[in-house]
Amino acid sequence: MLNKVVLIGRLTKDPDLRYTQSGVAVATFFLAVNRNFTNSQGEREADFIPVVVWRAQAENCAKYLNKGRLVAVAGRIQTRSYEQDGQRRYTTEVVADEVTFLEWREKKEQEEVQRNIPRFTPYENDEKMTF
Repeated sequence: MLNKVVLIGRLTKDPDLRYTQSGVAVATFFLAVNRNFTNSQGEREADFIPVVVWRAQAENCAKYLNKGRLVAVAGRIQTRSYEQDGQRRYTTEVVADEVTFLEWREKKEQEEVQRNIPRFTPYENDEKMTF
């Protein structure tokens, strides 16, 4: 059996980062994925798919992603149920194994991110090897 899904779409809002009682990070967001066809008015519709991301990847998504950003998500479809107001509710979501950022932030923000990345120099006196 195989349960694998790959999606490319845009975030409908900023990721929501929370922590479980045991301190594990979990982020949720909705991905708007365009359909491959147009409706009767000639407009392209989209599906809004809930995505759940865990641990360090959840924290990275919350830190670097925001509404409108284009991402690729690979993971699995999961269904679950919960009780709310005395009624049993069911939900289907994508649990992401991988989230790939397909767009960088605006140039100003990208430069700020790059400035904060530490430089690695394997040899103290070798300028050519600086990354």
